[in-house]
Amino acid sequence: METLVVDHPLVAHKLTTLRDVRTDSPTFRRLADELVTLLAYEATRDVRVTDVTVETPVSPARGVRLAKPYPLVVPILRAGLGMLDGMTRLLPTAEVGFLGMIRNESTLQAETYATRLPDDLSGRQCYVVDPMLATGGTLAAAVQFLFDRGAVDVTALCLLAAPEGLAHMDKVFANSGKPIRVVTAALDERLNENGYIVPGLGDAGDRLYGVV
Repeated sequence: METLVVDHPLVAHKLTTLRDVRTDSPTFRRLADELVTLLAYEATRDVRVTDVTVETPVSPARGVRLAKPYPLVVPILRAGLGMLDGMTRLLPTAEVGFLGMIRNESTLQAETYATRLPDDLSGRQCYVVDPMLATGGTLAAAVQFLFDRGAVDVTALCLLAAPEGLAHMDKVFANSGKPIRVVTAALDERLNENGYIVPGLGDAGDRLYGVV
């Protein structure tokens, strides 16, 4: 598994404001959206393309377009929805699937409660968006779900990651033989006794949409 921590001043600037407890929900949503677009730029370096030739006003020019089947973007509900627009802004032709997963706060295990995805993902590149990679249980379950349906390449975009979550992902997919990448704005210190990232930014879903 490959991990990329995006080292860029704009990424660090926006993440600092996201961490700030004084940042309100509207500002949090806007900055999360902007930050995802910056992460997506790095995450899509290996997106599949096909060679094409187009006519400019002057002469033919060789270039590339996204290859079919188009990428599939999969937000993990509910917090992943706050990252969807930033991702599709960069990949407007991508298809979108939805995966509803929640972490059981007692067992810290991921539980699936809703899916809206193609049954056959053979040959597809998938981009999973979820703000926090904490224990890694939810992300590992989501990635395995996509592989079980035929996906061949999965990249996860997370605003923050914890060492424990990355270690869990490495362990689960050590022998998968499939390309898996995690792209994140920062690798934080650790998880606390409740499974939250430290220093983190709190509950991303609550900060995006309020406590419900």
